[in-house]
Amino acid sequence: MPTRTARTAWNGTLNEGSGQVELSSSKVGTYDVSFPKRAADEAGGTTSPEELVAAAHSSCYAMQFSALLGEAGGTPESLEVVADVTLGPDPAGGFRLTGIVLKVSGEVSGVDADTFAKVAQAAKETCPVSKALTGVEITLEASLDS
Repeated sequence: MPTRTARTAWNGTLNEGSGQVELSSSKVGTYDVSFPKRAADEAGGTTSPEELVAAAHSSCYAMQFSALLGEAGGTPESLEVVADVTLGPDPAGGFRLTGIVLKVSGEVSGVDADTFAKVAQAAKETCPVSKALTGVEITLEASLDS
């Protein structure tokens, strides 16, 4: 399996500085980052490590869930996965990821709501990004669309 790379160039102090994160492996883009906008309610056109973790987690989870649904006899027609990643104070000082909420809904033939929920939980536990984030509480909300 390949290694993927991202690079960040940062200039200045934490509060006055800013940077750009480049998705180097895919070459799909370079995005602005800034601590004041990271900590603000409105991102103002910049991304953040938390948003990038959310993107990684939601896409990884969708792939894992799709694979496990197939193994359970289901056929995913469509899945929507939202990952909400929260940054908060760390009691030891500084900041930490304080929680992740995965929300998945989808149209899947061949499974009932109970199986959907069980497979959703298994995907949460076995997705590689979930495994990497074991120090963060991850909660799951799953709903099978009719």
